[in-house]
Amino acid sequence: MKKQLLIILIAIWSINGYSQIKYETGYFVSNDGSRFNCLIKNIDWKNNPKEFTYKLSGNADPSVADIKSVVEFGISDFAIYKRFTVNVDRSSEVLSQLSTNRNPEFTEEELFLKVLVEGKATLYSYEEGDFRKYFFKMDSSVVEQLIFKSYSVSRFETKENNSFRQQLVNNLKCEKISSADIEKINYTINDLVKIFNSYNECQNSGSKDYEKKANRDNFNLSVRPGLNHSSLVFNSPSDALEIDFGKKLTVRFGIEVETLLPFNKNKWAIIIEPTYQYFKSEITSGNRYFAIDYKSIELPIGIRYYIFLNENSKFYLNSSYVIDFDFYSEIVTVNGTWNEISSRPNWAFGLGYTQNNKYTLELRYGLSRDIIRDPNFNSDYKTISFILGYKLF
Repeated sequence: MKKQLLIILIAIWSINGYSQIKYETGYFVSNDGSRFNCLIKNIDWKNNPKEFTYKLSGNADPSVADIKSVVEFGISDFAIYKRFTVNVDRSSEVLSQLSTNRNPEFTEEELFLKVLVEGKATLYSYEEGDFRKYFFKMDSSVVEQLIFKSYSVSRFETKENNSFRQQLVNNLKCEKISSADIEKINYTINDLVKIFNSYNECQNSGSKDYEKKANRDNFNLSVRPGLNHSSLVFNSPSDALEIDFGKKLTVRFGIEVETLLPFNKNKWAIIIEPTYQYFKSEITSGNRYFAIDYKSIELPIGIRYYIFLNENSKFYLNSSYVIDFDFYSEIVTVNGTWNEISSRPNWAFGLGYTQNNKYTLELRYGLSRDIIRDPNFNSDYKTISFILGYKLF
């Protein structure tokens, strides 16, 4: 069964179907100021791009434009990127790599900045891996980085340079925005978008919130009943004893929380699925009796990848690390001794299908799990799950 599941996973991964990443109506502006309406391949960039693929018409061959030849490009109702030469402080926010210098350490770079809010005050963002910084400009002034920097004072102490707040106080002057309001702002996209929108509305400058346009429903809650086909083999190397408790078909019930990641057109998601499961069996070997009563709440935490077939259907692949919380569970072993079960985590891999973004069917394979922590005994618990899902919202 494991071999068959692996073959299916590889086959589905290889499907060259409807990926949801497609060419969408957009435009770009070349270095000489010429504007070209076109179709741009929208891959929902996590990192700010340095190039993009476009077609001048639906039947045209794709071409690639890069940051050297384009000053601006956009996809209708989704995103706009503009090229600027800016001073960038790339100081790390990773604790082990913090600078000891409080001040920003600028280098000049040419970047495509993503427009978040446009108006009298315009807000931009730049993201590359775990590096994310925000930039702004007032009217026709130059683009500046909003300064936020963590730095190391000693081996055991760090501080923050929050100069971005003073930059906002100096530039976003409006009777509806006080210094106290700005002091409460964090260096986050939500806080900054909100304050820039407030300022533009205060100035009656017709604020355009592109981040709001791009927002999507990224949280799903589903009920997940199903069946488990489980097996358990128990052995004691010291006694040369092996007990096979056989295979059992039992009911399982889960509640899945899915968070779609905000890039790559909803193809990636984080999943958490608290699930009740149980396994009960008894066997007589020779003149000895063995029994297992195993109940637990599993907590798979994992990542999901969607493969879109069309607008209404999609396959997906899961990989989850499963933490197991057993309760009121025991196993009768050699000489009628009762042993409490204390299970270890394991990995699970699944293949699923979703219809109309509402109904799901999944086949999941759980790798071996040891459910008893006794140096004198080993156990091998495996499960194949057949899961039905219904999205509540």
